[in-house]
Amino acid sequence: MPADRQDFADNRTDRPDAAALPRVRDVLDAEVLLRGDPQVLVGGDALDAPVRWVHVSDSDQVAQLLDGGELLLTTAAGWPGADAALRGVVDSLADAGIAGIVMELGARFPVAPPALVAACRSRGLALIALEQVVKFVAVTEAVHRRIIAGQLEALQERQSLHELFTGLTLRGAPADTVVRETARVLGAPVVLETLGREVVTADMRDATVSVVLTDWPARSRIGDGLLAVPVEARGVRWGTLVALPGPAHPAGRTTVLELAATALALARLADGPEAWAELPARELVDAVVNGRHTGADDVAARLHAAGLPVRGRVLSVLIAAGADAADVSALVAAIGAASTGGASTSGRDLDVRALGAVHGGDGVVLVSASVSLAAALLRRASEASGVGLAVGPDVATVAELLASVRPTRLLAARLSAGEVRRVDDRPLTRLVTELGDDHRLQEHSERMLAPLIRHDEQHDGDLVRVLRAVVSHPGSRTAAAAASHLSRSVFYQRIALIADLLGADLDDGETLSALHLALLASGR
Repeated sequence: MPADRQDFADNRTDRPDAAALPRVRDVLDAEVLLRGDPQVLVGGDALDAPVRWVHVSDSDQVAQLLDGGELLLTTAAGWPGADAALRGVVDSLADAGIAGIVMELGARFPVAPPALVAACRSRGLALIALEQVVKFVAVTEAVHRRIIAGQLEALQERQSLHELFTGLTLRGAPADTVVRETARVLGAPVVLETLGREVVTADMRDATVSVVLTDWPARSRIGDGLLAVPVEARGVRWGTLVALPGPAHPAGRTTVLELAATALALARLADGPEAWAELPARELVDAVVNGRHTGADDVAARLHAAGLPVRGRVLSVLIAAGADAADVSALVAAIGAASTGGASTSGRDLDVRALGAVHGGDGVVLVSASVSLAAALLRRASEASGVGLAVGPDVATVAELLASVRPTRLLAARLSAGEVRRVDDRPLTRLVTELGDDHRLQEHSERMLAPLIRHDEQHDGDLVRVLRAVVSHPGSRTAAAAASHLSRSVFYQRIALIADLLGADLDDGETLSALHLALLASGR
């Protein structure tokens, strides 16, 4: 079956849309035709041909009067009886593009000639024999009523679609909303891709991400079974809106996609290219951080479709607490600039792809690189954005990437501006993450920190914050005082109060380790 993917060399807008037309198999359900005891002699896929009109003729030269799509009603009174001549009649009708033949058996042909049946089967042309006499005028009226009713429904559906997509455009709906509504209307997955076949946004409907997006560039390029229209305006094409196979729509699936593509083009003109650039990053980060996925295969398909290859790559996540959109853009730009060469730990040129978004007040950047990111590159990225940067471990699989997000977020919350730390250098942070929500860890945290938490709540205090500075700088009280933004005298007063409330020696290494563990487990 040929693909539905369109060739955009000629942007045709005057082609007929057969979606609203009944099929030959639909016509066979008409009560007036059932009275003729119809027998399907050639059916199968041929019964799916759309019926544009009904024509009645007994002439063997009728083909020259047809425009295509007609259902021919005939007694074949004027048809030849020789096999070769019958094949010639069928060929002329098939070349004219008729939908099918309904032949009333009678004096001329008491039974359908085998040569006629064979010729129709060879040309994929539906052939129905009527055992009983019916009024052809009644059949014509019934079928035409059905055709007109279908066209009216199509007009009503087109009007509804115009209202839907016009409303989305006037409200300034973003691209993901337009794509989601398009998928809902079509009842099938819909993908918006760039000219480079990278996915901007997609709605899966009832399908899974991995089924739809795995190896998307190759699938899109082949186009087998896909229906696609360009997203363009003012002579500039920005991408393609692609629908996967789904049920027929009364207004035509192509019509739905064309109206959606127009809405997307208008939104692109209004919002600029940044709107499309942000969508893949935002959706990917949300899937990774919030767990909005069905598994590692889902995320792998999303990464690859967004232009971040997975196979044979070094994957990592970078998180900057308190970063805004400008900070994230600076991070992504600084890391992406490394692809020009000489920025890897091995001294080899680095092929690095990165995208990021703000999520929950944190800047999150996902990275796919040929080799590990060099410490110098990470420092430059942090300096360019002016934020502290927590660097997740280098991993080879998406499952490991997902597991690395939580410890990286925990570490990011404890960094100051310009500070760069790797999770691999923070074994206690990793331990807390691996233990997860173990109730014993939570009980330890509550037992250790409860006096400080109660004091802070009752006096609007900062003891927990000061304690965090102490455990982060165990070898230097001066550095701890600076991190807590207190004078040395006030800082030491806080230290003494903490020691009294906890009944603990803050110079004891084991005590500090236990308190550090409690702070990490509490997320404070």
